[in-house]
Amino acid sequence: MSAPSSRLLPPASGLHAPEPGNAALRCENLHRYLGVGDGRTHVLRGVAFTAERGRVYAVVGPSGCGKSTLLYQLGLLDRPDDGQIWINGGLMSGADDGLRTAARARHVGFVFQFHFLLLEFTALENVMLPMRKLGRLTPATMAARARALLAAVGLGDKAGRLAAHLSGGEQQRVAVARALANEPAAILADEPTGNLDAKNSEIVFDLLTSLARQNGQSVVLVTHNPELAARCDVTRTMRDGQFIG
Repeated sequence: MSAPSSRLLPPASGLHAPEPGNAALRCENLHRYLGVGDGRTHVLRGVAFTAERGRVYAVVGPSGCGKSTLLYQLGLLDRPDDGQIWINGGLMSGADDGLRTAARARHVGFVFQFHFLLLEFTALENVMLPMRKLGRLTPATMAARARALLAAVGLGDKAGRLAAHLSGGEQQRVAVARALANEPAAILADEPTGNLDAKNSEIVFDLLTSLARQNGQSVVLVTHNPELAARCDVTRTMRDGQFIG
């Protein structure tokens, strides 16, 4: 197995367009309700949050407190009932679906508990998918960047292997590389090590955070693992749809 690289990744030429200020994303007065009638629940209650570039944030709290809902809001996978969301300096909470989709592809990378790779595709092809969707790089440049990302997560020698033939830890490392593909301003991770053993959890966490810090990206990590949370730059605790710390 190739050793994970600690080198700074080459920039995705033509992609990087930083905005003034240090906030990769932020939200103000964010509210979200789920359900109808008597089952209607106030899941997010006026949440305010800022994630700065180059820093790693842990969002912790009991199940059902709103952690994942907040992550999906910040990643533009769901719309708030009230409040504002800015990503890389652009106000997105009231944007139309086309603008939200474009901003999500360009500025946000996702890592989930389950890797969601296309198992019939190779590791290289999986990492190239976000770049193909964005459509700003040539095929040769996309392939070169995908190879560099796979080398950075210790899988340079497995670029041509089908995802179905990789171990669980290797699949999750491919998911980390895929999240970094478009050089996003923010990386949102929902229990990214929850399905891994202790050794692979350490590898994935270290790769995700070190690569993001090197590239000036923000990581927002939802986790139930207190050891991982303690290693983040900032830990925010949620209870009943609000931050309490």
